[in-house]
Amino acid sequence: MFRTLLIATVAAALAASAHAQDTGFYLEGGYQYFDIKPDGADSGVDTNGIAARAGVKLNPYFSIESELATGIQDGDFDFNTDEDKFNFDDNNDGDLGDVIAASGDLGLNYLVGLYGKAELPLTERLGAYARAGYAYVDLDASLETPGGLNINVEDSADGPAFGAGLQYGLTDNLYLKGDYTYYSFDSTDTSGAMLGVGWKF
Repeated sequence: MFRTLLIATVAAALAASAHAQDTGFYLEGGYQYFDIKPDGADSGVDTNGIAARAGVKLNPYFSIESELATGIQDGDFDFNTDEDKFNFDDNNDGDLGDVIAASGDLGLNYLVGLYGKAELPLTERLGAYARAGYAYVDLDASLETPGGLNINVEDSADGPAFGAGLQYGLTDNLYLKGDYTYYSFDSTDTSGAMLGVGWKF
């Protein structure tokens, strides 16, 4: 009887320990690449940034996490839009219907988001995950028109975001990760890829 009770106690303790490792807080950080296509740009703009994420794992399969990213290098883009969008006559011909064709720089000020995250273990150390949530982005752009006018614009947008990735555990606490996220903003078509490391507390 005593032996049975001892075995049951040890088994319960091991189960509790294993469950504790599958819940709790975690922090992540790393390099983030963004492809941003604002209204009027011919194609997406490549920008580089850094990102930090903090989350809480509620059970082995579901987490809630927040995200903060900022740009570290602006990207170049080609801009084509009508003069009437900015309400000025760049070539002074009395017609606001002409197209402004110019090159400029686009920078990411910051991006924040909140997500629900579902995880699926593939092996003892490798796992896949998907996340969905809502994000807000703040951008600035600068360009010089053919008529010599300097334009600086700061814009923001928000919308749903969806992503998926892989995670590989180096130890019980330290892991590598990589993922892709699509941000469905109204005025800015944006996608991002992150490579980073994480730590489970």
